[in-house]
Amino acid sequence: MLYALNELGYHAATPLRRVARATRDFWSAPYNPASESAFARNISAGADLFATVTRRYGKPEWMIDETIVDGHKVRVRRNTAWSSPWVDLVHFNRDTSDLRRAGRKAMDPAVLIVAPLSGHYATLLRGTVEAFLPDHDVYVTDWVNARQVGVLEGRFDFYDYVDHVREMLRAVGPRPHVVAVCQPGPPVLAATTLMAEDGDPSRPASMTFMGSPIDARLSPTVTNRLAEERPFAWFKSNMIYTVPSPHPGAGRRVYPGFVQLYSFMSMNAQRHQDAHKAYFEHLVTGDGDQAAKHLEFYDEYLSVLDLTEEFYLQTIDIVFQTYLLPRGLLTHRGRPVKPEAISDVALMTVEGELDDISGVGQTQAAHGLCSNIPDGKRVLHVQPKVGHYGVFNGRRFREEIYPRVRDFIQANDVGATA
Repeated sequence: MLYALNELGYHAATPLRRVARATRDFWSAPYNPASESAFARNISAGADLFATVTRRYGKPEWMIDETIVDGHKVRVRRNTAWSSPWVDLVHFNRDTSDLRRAGRKAMDPAVLIVAPLSGHYATLLRGTVEAFLPDHDVYVTDWVNARQVGVLEGRFDFYDYVDHVREMLRAVGPRPHVVAVCQPGPPVLAATTLMAEDGDPSRPASMTFMGSPIDARLSPTVTNRLAEERPFAWFKSNMIYTVPSPHPGAGRRVYPGFVQLYSFMSMNAQRHQDAHKAYFEHLVTGDGDQAAKHLEFYDEYLSVLDLTEEFYLQTIDIVFQTYLLPRGLLTHRGRPVKPEAISDVALMTVEGELDDISGVGQTQAAHGLCSNIPDGKRVLHVQPKVGHYGVFNGRRFREEIYPRVRDFIQANDVGATA
């Protein structure tokens, strides 16, 4: 019912949104002699703010068409290297002729960046991809909005996620590098464990976990405490809704993206209110640059996707309530997942000192689980003065975190040492 009411609210506001846009355009039009008056600026800014906060935010574009390699522009083309109804494996294919002109004769390490399936689109990692592109052959998991997948395609759960990671590593391989950002940590570690135990030729040469809840019992955050305090039945009763028509996934039970978004925004409600107030003031004063930065951030932040019921509930259960992986109790298709089986895959963990989603200690717990990885193949990094988002994006990521990850991957690239 909540999903249907959300859709009804959006469509009911459509006439008002159209009026707001027309009002904004009229009072800000250069042919309007009053457009520079304080009255016109305030009316236009108010109308713009209303239209902005009530519109639907679709999937953002990647907007990555080139990169810089050793001072040379290199064109980038995106193609789908592998896909299922649930994900597109996007390859950011750098132009080989441009790379030769830049002096790159050898193949750069192939890296699979596993984007979180936790409410936002993979484009949230645009800055991460841009940082990796000059030095790596980059692949990214571009997860599909569950409401776009018809019910005839069946289920998608935690164990399907593990299988998908294994298949995508095989599509990228042999011996690629995998970077798991936030949520994917536990399933990526499970997939790597199984591949290592099987001696799979496409098992990763290295794995990097960034702000991941490998052991959510450590340094619990508000998110962790919510999962602990509520019984499992509460999540099933209060967080799962049915996708309405006319969406392709009508009838599918999901954890809606707008519910996830409300949860995130309520954690920092005052900050978001202040940001929108500042946006209004920037419009009134004509500060287009600051207004554009606001829109750029919220175009991404407010773009959300739905998760299948089974994936969301299993993640709550396995990762945040029963802690099966760190307790050594996780099984996959009846097979025990034993991270100690990993011995020839290098391990790096990255955490943010101020992370309020995955507290310090949750990610580095992977080192204790992967007890047979040699010390020389381990890196544990805690970045001062950054929160969750800063672990994989922003200035400190580009200048301080990424260079460490790049050097770690280069040092453990099988192709570089073969």
